[in-house]
Amino acid sequence: MKNTIIARDSELSTLNAFLSSDQPEFLAIYGRRRVGKTFLIRSFFSERKDIVFFNSTGMKDGSMLEQIANFTEEMGDAFLYKGAKFEVGKNWRGTFKTLTENIRASSKKKIVLFFDELPWMATKNSKLLQSLDYFWNQHWSKDNRIKLIICGSSASWIINKIINNKGGLHNRVTHTIFLEPLKLSQAKKFLKNLSINLTDKQILELYMVMGGVPFYLNKVVGKQLSSTQMIENLAFKRKSFLLTEFDNLFLALFDNAEIYIKIIKEIAKHRYGIGQEDLFKKIGKVIQGSSGVEKMAALVDTSFIESFKPLYSKRRGIYYRVIDQYSLFYFHWILPVKNSLLKKSLLQGYWDKIKTKPAWHTWSGLAFEAICYEHLLQIQKALNLSPTAIPSTWRYVPKKNSDERGAQIDLLFDRDDDSITLCEIKYSDKPFVISKEYAEKLQDKLEIFRKVTRTKKQLFLAFIASSGVKKNKYSEALINKTVTLEDLFREF
Repeated sequence: MKNTIIARDSELSTLNAFLSSDQPEFLAIYGRRRVGKTFLIRSFFSERKDIVFFNSTGMKDGSMLEQIANFTEEMGDAFLYKGAKFEVGKNWRGTFKTLTENIRASSKKKIVLFFDELPWMATKNSKLLQSLDYFWNQHWSKDNRIKLIICGSSASWIINKIINNKGGLHNRVTHTIFLEPLKLSQAKKFLKNLSINLTDKQILELYMVMGGVPFYLNKVVGKQLSSTQMIENLAFKRKSFLLTEFDNLFLALFDNAEIYIKIIKEIAKHRYGIGQEDLFKKIGKVIQGSSGVEKMAALVDTSFIESFKPLYSKRRGIYYRVIDQYSLFYFHWILPVKNSLLKKSLLQGYWDKIKTKPAWHTWSGLAFEAICYEHLLQIQKALNLSPTAIPSTWRYVPKKNSDERGAQIDLLFDRDDDSITLCEIKYSDKPFVISKEYAEKLQDKLEIFRKVTRTKKQLFLAFIASSGVKKNKYSEALINKTVTLEDLFREF
């Protein structure tokens, strides 16, 4: 069970094609920290007897000589049985030359070179990328045995420096894997492999707290505990994991981590997203100009936030919203009691009591919306929509002192059949009840949308409700389709 790869079928297919090829291959794998990149590669390759597997991992804040020393030591573990001699080099060119010599002296087995956390290896002025460029093009790409894997949690670095490289590595990558957090159905399989058998509703509650990050899900323990008890143990005990993880996560990913935390904290305040122009004004000089755009791209690439352009919006430009479940949970519930949690655990039953508060219902609605944005494919399938339907959100805020009413559409799908499906997203423990008053609000919202956007398309109303919608005359009259938790857990 230790090295079992769960719910990564697409990635396993890519790795099988990568390894079985009779040509030299170059794979770039990236994704947010803790998502399981290293585990995937090591589990797939390290126990195989038909290959030579070389794995070296970059050291956070290590000097060039420290990085080279670690790299050389790993070379010894991989190739020493061939009688090779190793001395720690003074630069990457000499180190890669030693590696190349030992590859040549190796057996006829395929050779997998796994450079993990390459962004940490590539210290300032180390010329690692230039050396990698040279040895791949001049030596390694001419040896059909060689399969090179580059990995890093700094997704922007991997994308810009490796995948979209404009120099000697341009178009050299033959395979890419963007490893995303697990979807709900995959998280269910992952937990089941840990002998954690919970209902879909309880899995959803865990997911609302930590998302589909395997490293976090692996911290879930207690076969006889409810999701509420598990969350309390992980988040509200003295120096608990979800308390200390946040700062560690950002410090490992970013230089000047406090700036990135400040950015994501500000975005998290805006339930329906915030425009880039407004965000930059609120944050100040630290994210102005091209530097600010790069920082936003880094947060997008590491799956903390997403960028989007609302359809039918009068205000142009890019908007951002937080999609990382753990960050939303941390800002809402852990940060306000952080100082207390560093000293002592909160009273037993704290999270259970919090769940009775209005603030919890507000947060749970926000968290469920974020989960829906991550499961658009499942929603599209449940609504029987074409893959060409464009998902978006919409919001209208009247000018000050105006008599007009505003409206918010949680999610919409602009379809190619002259129609638009507008979706209401509701999280509740019981089937959602549409009252007469709420039905009037929905009708009003549809009219505002039609008037402001001036659309002539057919409008359909759908509900995405965790516990479904109770049937009554209002739901029968208004709702075209309902998407439930069962639909979100479907795997495609």
